[in-house]
Amino acid sequence: MVKEEPPSTSKDLQELQRRVSLLIASVQSNSKVVAFMKSPVGQYLDRHPFLTLTLLVFAAVSAVPVGFFLLLVVLTSLAAFVGVILLEGLVIAVGGFSLLCVLCGLGFMSLIMSGTIVVSYMVVSSLINYWISPSWYT
Repeated sequence: MVKEEPPSTSKDLQELQRRVSLLIASVQSNSKVVAFMKSPVGQYLDRHPFLTLTLLVFAAVSAVPVGFFLLLVVLTSLAAFVGVILLEGLVIAVGGFSLLCVLCGLGFMSLIMSGTIVVSYMVVSSLINYWISPSWYT
C-alpha cells in the first residue's frame, strides 16, 4: 500500500496559524497592551471575551455614524456663527436623536454579528480539527 500524502491545504493552514500566532504575540508584547491588560477594565474584558468582541464590533461599525454626526455638529456650528442659532439647536437635537437611534440599532447588530462570529469560529475550528486529524497520517 502506498501512503497517501496529506493535502497541501494542511501545510497552508499550519503556515497561516504560525503567522497569526506571531501577529498575536507581537500585539500582546506591546507595552500599551500590557499596561491596558493589567488595568481592571482589561482584566474584566479578558474574563468576558464575548463582551469584548461585542464592544469591538460595536466600535468598528459605529465609527462612521459618529463621524457623520460630528461633521453635522461642526457644519451647524459654522452656520450658527452666521446667525441661524435656532436652526442649529433643532438640527443638533434631531441629529442627536437620530444618532441615538442608529447607535441602538448598531448595538443590536453588534450582538448579532458577535454571535455569528463566535458560532462561525466554533464551526470552522471543529471542521479544521476534523479535517486535520491524526487519521490523515495513518
